[in-house]
Amino acid sequence: MDADRLAFVGGRVADADGTRRADVVVDVDSGTIVGVGADAVDSVDHDGHGSEGEGEIEIETVDIDGKVLAPGLIDSHVHLMMDGRPDVATVDAESREMLSYRAAANLRATVEAGVTTVRDLGAPGTLALDAGHAVEAGVLSGPRVVACGRNVVMTGGHGHWFGREADGPAEVRKAAREQLKRGAGVVKCMATGGVLTEGAVTGAPELTEDELSALVDAAAPTGVPTAAHAHGKAGIENAVRAGITSVEHGTFMDRETADLMAREGTYWVPTASALEGMVENGVEAGIPEEAVGKAEDAQERFERAWEHAIDAGVKIAMGTDAGTPFNFHGENALREMELLVEYGLTPAAALEAATATAAELLGVEAGRLAEGYRADLLVLDADPNEDVTAWRGADAVYRGGDRVA
Repeated sequence: MDADRLAFVGGRVADADGTRRADVVVDVDSGTIVGVGADAVDSVDHDGHGSEGEGEIEIETVDIDGKVLAPGLIDSHVHLMMDGRPDVATVDAESREMLSYRAAANLRATVEAGVTTVRDLGAPGTLALDAGHAVEAGVLSGPRVVACGRNVVMTGGHGHWFGREADGPAEVRKAAREQLKRGAGVVKCMATGGVLTEGAVTGAPELTEDELSALVDAAAPTGVPTAAHAHGKAGIENAVRAGITSVEHGTFMDRETADLMAREGTYWVPTASALEGMVENGVEAGIPEEAVGKAEDAQERFERAWEHAIDAGVKIAMGTDAGTPFNFHGENALREMELLVEYGLTPAAALEAATATAAELLGVEAGRLAEGYRADLLVLDADPNEDVTAWRGADAVYRGGDRVA
């Protein structure tokens, strides 16, 4: 018969609370952790409703001797319908059906790489929202999906070709409410121009502070967080003052801006992989020349933004902007973890950014190995609190207690 519980025994566990020797017991039915510690197997209740009714609960033991059990990674910024092609604007010419097939493939690649939760920050219509429902219903294999629906953008602004264009506080408020009505788990907007939209000025403000405040006001009664694409100093500060929950990219952050973000508790999702993919591959790989030029300029300032953010103590959540040029689903998060360390975080701080902090940002009960948390688990060969490359090549991936890879 199928087991009622899984017991991971004989190894160590590693999360934001450190690395220690412990066993972990998972309730299969609820997909949550019910015991952690040296005596976890003996301390959990063994009596109750087993798989065949009343009686002793069946426990399946998973021996992880010499291994490390860690939380599944959480990617706070992806685009499921994009596939890493050199010119992302060409996605607009594809049918909604084709984009859905791409999203399905990207979901599978993502979860097999050890990413068990993602936040999709912009897709046409209800594509990403529906992807999340399909995963939960068991139709598709993939990570848990928190989606914004369509991102809110000024007319002709960054990402307008798949966003919801809106101008003025009243239109922005309505656009935000439309996404909430569809079931959005986050409301996303474009506070500044971006690298990949032709004609957009990367750091220039697009939505005004009043428009951003209207978006926040629309989301506030529902408790749904907000996110703002923002590269330039003025746009970042407009977003923070408006009460936006997370700033995406934050490329031109200076000391004053970092201090403001830290003071207000605004999360930063750096998406280092996005710029790297464009700068490393360049025009020769087919990326539009304008986009490459903007990316090269942005990357130089991005290094200074990291110094300011770390010094100020800004809360950092891992996100990759997966789907942008040469930023492939299934490869992106593992490279992003290494980039976090290259830009100044310790392996332990990178782990926290990609688990506990990202879970806090998304509002999901995941990211820690503790009772009551989702059993999103990775079996690794090395300790990710000490070695950031440990995330590569997980021996096993569990999502909600089910082995998916």
